[in-house]
Amino acid sequence: MTDFVFATAQYESGDWDSAPLVPSNVIDSVARYTSIAVAPSGVVVPLSSPSLFRYPLIYLTGHLPVRFSPAERGNLQKYAERGGLLFVDDHNHDIDGVFHKTATEELTRTYGAIHPISNKHPLYRAFFVFEDGPPTTSHELNGWGDNLVHKTLSGVERNGRLVLLYSSKDYSSEWGYHPENKRFMSVDNTKFAVNIVTYALTR
Repeated sequence: MTDFVFATAQYESGDWDSAPLVPSNVIDSVARYTSIAVAPSGVVVPLSSPSLFRYPLIYLTGHLPVRFSPAERGNLQKYAERGGLLFVDDHNHDIDGVFHKTATEELTRTYGAIHPISNKHPLYRAFFVFEDGPPTTSHELNGWGDNLVHKTLSGVERNGRLVLLYSSKDYSSEWGYHPENKRFMSVDNTKFAVNIVTYALTR
């Protein structure tokens, strides 16, 4: 069995590389808490590339407007048909911001209507149990962004499986630190990332 590789989406518009520390942090958590064989470093995958289909989970973030090219959109549609999970996180955590507005427009064009996900969804029990749904981030009420705690995530399912997971919670900022700093935390805020990875590999 090949190792799980954490893949970050590269797209032609926007700032796809705005959270460079997230991959190593998530990789550390998967290795720390699970028995999943995980590659020690992540990869960057252009959304228009055939290599997209090698990865069961793709992480996409940014602050700036998102506009998919026809090649990117077509590839993502095929990726969804094959059961791949695209995890999109708004690095602005702002529903009035340009990333949210443009990303949700593009994702709706690509995947169809996006709906709130129940906080009882299997995602929240895929490894760790999150009784109240998605964990709140410290960035949701910090005076920047929309000042809302987003109580649910959104997404699209095909055949009972999530193929799109969309977050306005800014996990990209929450998880954007060096893994060695976890020892200073009373609660490891990357545990939810382990659930996303586990869900992508097992559902």
